[in-house]
Amino acid sequence: MKIYIIYAKWPKLKYQQEFHLPPHGPVVFAATLPDYCDISFTDEHVQEIDWDSDADLICMSVMLTCQIPRAWEIADKFRAMGKKVIFGGIATQLHAEETQQHADAIFLGEAEGRMEDVLSDLRAGNLKKLYDYAGQFPDTALIGNAKRDILDREIYNFRGVQMVDLVHASRGCRFNCFPCCTPFLGGRNFRPRPIDKVIEELESIKNNRLFIVDNSLAQDDQWEKDLFKAMIPLKKKWISHPIKDDDEILDLAVEAGAWYVYQAIVDTSDYMRKRIKRLKDRGIGVEGTIILGLDDHDEDYIKRLVDFLLDVDLDLAEFTVMTPFPHSPVRKKMLSDGDILHNDWSQYTCGKTVFQPKLMSPEKLDEMYQYAWETFYSNCSKELQMAKLYLNVIKKEKADGTFQRYDLSQKNKWGESSER
Repeated sequence: MKIYIIYAKWPKLKYQQEFHLPPHGPVVFAATLPDYCDISFTDEHVQEIDWDSDADLICMSVMLTCQIPRAWEIADKFRAMGKKVIFGGIATQLHAEETQQHADAIFLGEAEGRMEDVLSDLRAGNLKKLYDYAGQFPDTALIGNAKRDILDREIYNFRGVQMVDLVHASRGCRFNCFPCCTPFLGGRNFRPRPIDKVIEELESIKNNRLFIVDNSLAQDDQWEKDLFKAMIPLKKKWISHPIKDDDEILDLAVEAGAWYVYQAIVDTSDYMRKRIKRLKDRGIGVEGTIILGLDDHDEDYIKRLVDFLLDVDLDLAEFTVMTPFPHSPVRKKMLSDGDILHNDWSQYTCGKTVFQPKLMSPEKLDEMYQYAWETFYSNCSKELQMAKLYLNVIKKEKADGTFQRYDLSQKNKWGESSER
């Protein structure tokens, strides 16, 4: 059976660097398909869609709200040509009712152990309109190694720089952060994968640089310690979302190869200042993730916040505009308050104001978003700041003998550096 997985493009933000990471959702989904499937894949950011595909099933893997309008367009065109189309992924679950209008079937929830039934229905000509496994979480031991061989590795480098590969060690999240959809999607229970399975997958990835995409690693202290201890011999260098602010855990993270972390910065408190310092003192870089447009944000507050970020010497800052995604707590509140301006999902990029802020106009918040980016990077561009982080990781790799360079002369080849 021929399966064609498509990852639709989405609008890029003005202030973000133009590079592309290998997507995670499609390769995780591909791993759930039976061995008899002949899989092809297109990442529309970097490849052209094969409109002449002879696949038996077109699978739209959709992660972002701002991505789904383009995915609907692609699906409509394939269906007009008589192709069967199924949708899955995070954004499919967030926009299930709308997506059913553009699909022969939609799959809600996690796919491990479930795709054989879908394909059996397809072969029998009885593909269901809805496969609803939302909230019915499979055993995490069923999660296999992501099928990264469907990717064309040559296109995921930036000017010869080795991009990170994405991997996850857990699902679900016990936190219930107001802008986040994870509790709706993956549940409020922390669901770790067996550590030996995680290590097996990490060992299978030839790339030395990884992005552990879990919502937060700081959900279970003992699990976090055990994971880092098991990772130490691999000598991988990795990025993640927050690590527990604990001396033992932070020290283990350094030994395990922590390169830098995405740290949400929600205020200008001494607590935030100390947390950033404790990471940087250990040689872990910090990229602050900062949401603008909270209820207590006015023009003066945002200016003081940017000053704070410069004062604590962040390595990078990633500014976003508060965005009320479907099924998030903040959307529920904004709907109640009548603050949502529209549901043009293509504008839900985190770079445009789609609601009425409490203390300023939407236009002023857009202006302050621009101010934050341009002021923070006024003395050193984001490209140079990122280059500093890469030089730092290269230094670490050379110290432990793991430095690799991408050999542009041979497709999909990794070469050892002569500078080691």
